[in-house]
Parts: sequence; structure tokens; C-alpha cells
Amino acid sequence: MSASVLITPAALDARAGDDLVLIDTRNPAAYAAGHLPGAVNIHDIFTYLATSTPEGIAAMRAHFSAAFAAAGLSGRQTAVLYEQSMNTGFGQSCRGYVLLRDLGYPSVQILHGGYDAWVGAGLPVSTEPARPVAALFPPPPPGPSLLVGLEEMKRVLADASVIKLDVRDVDEWIGESSSPYGRDFCPRKGRLPGARWIEWYRMMKPSAQGPVMKAPAEVLAECASVGITPETPVVVYCFKGARASNTLVALANAGIKDVRLYFGSWNEWSRDPSLPIEEGLLHAELAQAAE
Repeated sequence: MSASVLITPAALDARAGDDLVLIDTRNPAAYAAGHLPGAVNIHDIFTYLATSTPEGIAAMRAHFSAAFAAAGLSGRQTAVLYEQSMNTGFGQSCRGYVLLRDLGYPSVQILHGGYDAWVGAGLPVSTEPARPVAALFPPPPPGPSLLVGLEEMKRVLADASVIKLDVRDVDEWIGESSSPYGRDFCPRKGRLPGARWIEWYRMMKPSAQGPVMKAPAEVLAECASVGITPETPVVVYCFKGARASNTLVALANAGIKDVRLYFGSWNEWSRDPSLPIEEGLLHAELAQAAE
């Protein structure tokens, strides 16, 4: 991934008049209250729950190919996604990045700092709904996918060379809660066996305009704490792929060469009682807490 994936408000403003499609991933009420001029609202980038079976992935790709076509993406434009800030949308702009890259879209960027950073920079906003001209969304070219499906995830689980990185909040990691939607939203609580944990917030740091991604060296330092180097294959997961998308962008931007997303994440894995899970604190964590 190129470092140009993250674009600052000033850099985006300087590109006014270029062939861009701005995509606001926030809810319709937030969009109606004010958005980047010309931005199209596609909130189901965040809300869409997918299974990562072949049928589920195919349905998701068809759904978003149609949504992005309606937004005017033909392959010639750069898509620029944003949320309220880099953490208030749980990584939803990054989830949009992953969806577009999975569909093979050639040029995708994320507004660094989101809408809050844009407003903080004193740049104009609008309440006028966008009226995009629908386009023919390009078919995905052949090639590897950023997404790991359910069957592949079962194989990855047994591969010790691949780090399974859980980036959920701490209450989900230790099995106190099953999801951000509620403690008992999913039928089981816990984590994938053998997973390592970096809470997704740790990939960001405060700024005057709100949270922004840490610099590559800082992200690599976080990764080193769980044994990840630039050469380590990583599959990242959360509850439904939004927070994990935020982490995927941070890791790829820092130079981790092979990082992919288990898109079904805990929402899918926990619903199949035949799939193994771990619960509670790990033995090493219990020992450390006792010291």
C-alpha cells in the first residue's frame, strides 16, 4: 500500500477540481447536518454485516459494486472516504477502503482525521445532498484478495507462521463482552485460539484535530510487542471488520508486507459452535497480573 492512502484535509482541498468521488460513511443524520461539498453518503459501508462464505462474499461484492457505481465510480476517479474522525466511526472509512481494494478499484484514499479534521482546518462544508451521475463500476481484475474467507481462516488458524491479530476492545478480548453492540449480541464470547492482541486504538495518537494514525515507526513498535515484523504474515480481525480495517491500513502503511482481513470476524466465527475459541485471560497474562 502506498503512503498516499492517507490524505490530509489541506492536500484534499488542494485537489479541488480533480476527478474525485468523495464518500461520506457516516449515518444519514450526520451527513445531512454537514458534509464535504459534493460528498455522497454510503453509510452501509459500516452497517453491512457479511458472512465470509463464498456466497456471502459474492453477495457483498455485488451489493457494493452497485453502491459504488451509483456514487459515480467508473475506475477513472479517485475515491476518497471519510468518517467523523479516525475513531468515532470504528474505522468505517478504512472498511470502505478495504471493500474498494477487494473489488480491485485502482485509486482509493482516506481523509486522515476525517470530517472533524476537515472542519478543524476551516474548510467548507455543505448541507446540499449530492446528485451523483451513476457510472459503470469496473469489474475486479484477477489477483489476490485482501479478504480471508471462513474456510481459509480455518486453515490459517493451524498455521503458526501467520499471526492472527485480534484488535477488539479489551472487554471483547478477555470474553467479558461479545461485541460493541452489546455484551450478549453474539452467542459466544472469547477469541480465536492462538490470537495475539493489539487494541485498535493503539494505532492512533491525538492531534489538535483529533486522532490520527501513528507514524510507521510507531506502528512497527506496537507490532513488535506481539512479534510482528514487516516480513510476518498477518490476518487481522475484530467484530465485523471495521476496526480491523483501521489496523490493516496502519500496518500496511507502516510496511507490513502481507496483512489481510478476516472479514467475517467474530460476528461470524462465534455463531458456529463447532469452531474453537479461547476465553478469559491467557496464563501469561494472569501470571503478569499477579506480579
